[in-house]
Amino acid sequence: MSTRVGWTKARPAHEGKRKESLAGASRPLKILITGGTGSFGQAFVRRVLAGRDACTVRVYSRDELKQYDMAQSFGHDPRLRFFIGDVRDRERLVRAMHDIDLVVHAAALKHVPICEFNPAEAVKTNIAGSQNVIDAAIDAGVRRTIALSTDKAVNPVNLYGATKLCAEKLFVHGNVYAGARDIRFSCVRYGNVMGSRGSVIPLFKKQAETGILTITDRRMTRFWLSLEQAVDLVLQVAGEMRGGEIFVPKIPSMRVVDLARAMAPTAQIDEVGRRPGEKLHEVLLTAEEARNTQDLGRHYVIEPDHGSRREPSLSERSVPDGFVYASDTNTEWMTIEALRQHAALLVGASEAASQRSLETAPRGGTMAALGQAS
Repeated sequence: MSTRVGWTKARPAHEGKRKESLAGASRPLKILITGGTGSFGQAFVRRVLAGRDACTVRVYSRDELKQYDMAQSFGHDPRLRFFIGDVRDRERLVRAMHDIDLVVHAAALKHVPICEFNPAEAVKTNIAGSQNVIDAAIDAGVRRTIALSTDKAVNPVNLYGATKLCAEKLFVHGNVYAGARDIRFSCVRYGNVMGSRGSVIPLFKKQAETGILTITDRRMTRFWLSLEQAVDLVLQVAGEMRGGEIFVPKIPSMRVVDLARAMAPTAQIDEVGRRPGEKLHEVLLTAEEARNTQDLGRHYVIEPDHGSRREPSLSERSVPDGFVYASDTNTEWMTIEALRQHAALLVGASEAASQRSLETAPRGGTMAALGQAS
């Protein structure tokens, strides 16, 4: 499903609320995505380029090889620009955000055990880096900035979740610093993404060849959504956000043991115990947050405690008092058959992408230029 951003251009950011439609603006939309070489970033870029001829997408990330590979896979699309930079570097972010309309902040250290054993590095990237994104966006007059968060930010038990909780708070409060100008910050919070780097699917596929799959706890449940759903949510939020909200999609839950059975029905399943900082179940929305939450049908919106509230529409309704959206009490579940079909599609897509990468890999010579960073 393709979702289009409902505005295109407003620079410099105007004082007060901008009420006129910008759909007819002549200048193309310019987007910056931090951590843009990751799984979400590549899916997001692919969707935007497919849906818009007149646009520029700047990919901001640290790894030159990933940028090179991404430029290759996109056929050196002239609408695509690459910036080498770290979100820890505020000055570089300010430069990258020049003349940008929409920022999607996807850069983060995400691996739970690695964050547990490298806490200072996780804080520098996930917390200080998020503040840098906010400051740079305000200085550059970026109209809309959306941060990607995670269910692990809710009642966090690990350092990764704690850093993402802090990042959420920073983004919600960033609207206070923006003041009356048409500069707004919001978050999207969702569960595990099927097919993303670090997903358990590649691990289970490899283990299936040995006949033994390892899971940490047979009772474990998780929220799960596809990369396409994650991209849909961000694009929809770009058009809906008023500033300060946390958007939570309605997505199914799955049992990790069901995924193991779906991928290797005859394999032995060994329980190895939970990893450091790992939850048994995940929560996307707490009872405390429910007091400020509206149900918009396809997703929930957690309103900020401070500042102005959204003007309610006919499609909005408050959630029940004490409502909790948790992976183990969810009303929507993925069956073993559905998990098998999704896993087969993802494995097939991954193998096809690997084959394309081998076919297009350079055979000697110097690395081609990634293009002008403009």
